Amino acid sequence: MACFIISTALFIGGIFVIYWLHDQYHLDVVVEPSPPPQNPPLISICIPARNEERNIRACVEAALGQDYPNVEVIVLDDRSTDSTPLILKNIALTDSRLRPIGGSDLPAGWAGKPHALFQASANARGEWLCFVDADTFLSPATLSSCYAKAMETNADMFTIMTFQVLGSFWEKIVMPLVMTALSVGFSPRKVNDPKRKDAIANGQFILIKRSVYDAIGGHASVQDSIVEDKAISEQVKWKGYRLVVADGMKIVRTRMYTSLPEMWEGWTKNIYLGLRDQPSLLALGVFGAFLAIMASLFLPVWPLLGLIWYRTGGGWMAAGTIIESLLVWVYLIYARARTAAKMEISRWYAVTTPLGAAVFGAMMFTSAWRVLTRKGVTWKGRLYASK
Repeated sequence: MACFIISTALFIGGIFVIYWLHDQYHLDVVVEPSPPPQNPPLISICIPARNEERNIRACVEAALGQDYPNVEVIVLDDRSTDSTPLILKNIALTDSRLRPIGGSDLPAGWAGKPHALFQASANARGEWLCFVDADTFLSPATLSSCYAKAMETNADMFTIMTFQVLGSFWEKIVMPLVMTALSVGFSPRKVNDPKRKDAIANGQFILIKRSVYDAIGGHASVQDSIVEDKAISEQVKWKGYRLVVADGMKIVRTRMYTSLPEMWEGWTKNIYLGLRDQPSLLALGVFGAFLAIMASLFLPVWPLLGLIWYRTGGGWMAAGTIIESLLVWVYLIYARARTAAKMEISRWYAVTTPLGAAVFGAMMFTSAWRVLTRKGVTWKGRLYASK
């Protein structure tokens, strides 16, 4: 009886957790493709690039391909050691709207990306600044559509969640789980509510009024922050300006990582920085990692244990345990299959959920351990240690 009660409790809890995790994505503001505006202000697209030879041509050409009629593109080459500067030079020869700028040495007290964007914005002439990551690719209507939605929502700072392009096997089993976890970590409805302090932004695409950017002190006000997008969104909202986060998946695509080693380095860095900057989340992060790993190990075993129990005389309680475990599995696969479909990958990747959860849990554990031991993380040749 005790085993059946435990199984039933796990069944009820499992159904609730699966439903709750997949009911957190509430991006009510959706950017639809819009035509170019008439007599629009100049928008300066600012792109930081450090060793981005794989992405920079496609990123810059997409930025230059906007149907928005008044745009300039500034790329801050952050002392790249690959062919990034040469690629930028060749593109600039064919399009005068591109201005590649060589970055200076990193001053003491500055993190890499804030310093790169600080330098890019100092050279920008636009009434609006648009910060775009080098692994992010705009559709031709992106600026027109986001500018129109920013005007419609009276936004001073407008940021979007982009569509994540997944190519490799490991991307397809890990990234959907990471994106679900991120949806739990912030509430778009709270961010878009001017009465609440919740603030977040996606550094892959941020559109901000130049006057507001200058009023909050620009990236100099968040110079030591590695998670500079969240930090600057807090500066905007907490100083009384209008922050809006929207669904921009129809107009912008991003390819963050292409392999398991890249994902491991990138996400352990991101999780580490989040836990380091918010110590109150450390215990929650460890618990979440433990839960993810335990779920990845227990879910496949649960129906097997029920079957063994049934064959050794467990009767109706063993049969009930098997049914409960299979119902949790069915509901989980259904929820993950829906997520897979939204991310434009095969629904069959839903069955890899335990493996993906194990990898994600291991990344969280690694990040928490690095915070506790103050070892820091390395990203693009720079060491970020605990404060």
